Amino acid sequence: YQPAPLSEKALPDTYVVQISALYKVPVIYSVVSGDEKGYFIIDSSTGIVRTRKNLKLEDFPVVFNVQATDSSDANIFNQVSVTVEVIDVNDFPPAFPSSLVEERLEENVPPTQIVQLKAQDNDTGRNGFLTYGILSGDRLKFRIDEATGILYSTASFDYEEEPREYQIVIYAEDDGIPEKKRGYCTVIIKIID
Repeated sequence: YQPAPLSEKALPDTYVVQISALYKVPVIYSVVSGDEKGYFIIDSSTGIVRTRKNLKLEDFPVVFNVQATDSSDANIFNQVSVTVEVIDVNDFPPAFPSSLVEERLEENVPPTQIVQLKAQDNDTGRNGFLTYGILSGDRLKFRIDEATGILYSTASFDYEEEPREYQIVIYAEDDGIPEKKRGYCTVIIKIID
């Protein structure tokens, strides 16, 4: 048996799977091995497996054996293995150390690296894998490397002819399941004479 993966947030008494033995008389179901940490409980007459307590992601997958025993003769039984996986839930949104960053950029400088933005995400695996993007601001004059979070200018600026300040809103997005989460940071770029 390989039931659908459970969420790490599954509460005690969550339905996991129903074990079913075809036999001429009623059988008694029991978990006989593999569930050393006691995560699961089985109804001896229906074969329904439920969680007994909160799940710890690092303990999974758990493979345990269920035995169906003849209700009138304990020497007649059969066993089946059950593999239960747990999905890491996306608990945390990415967070930047500061929600506002100010940078200065000299006029007439060719396109250049301005600042590296780095967000933190306390999730692991794909839930903590971050990509960066520009949510709002002048996308013609600025770009961000989606993998590294480095913000670049894509043009040179003229202090006398153009705006002297630009506001760019950057996001960091995780690759979380069931949904992606974002964190934001505003970068103010001041053009200096």
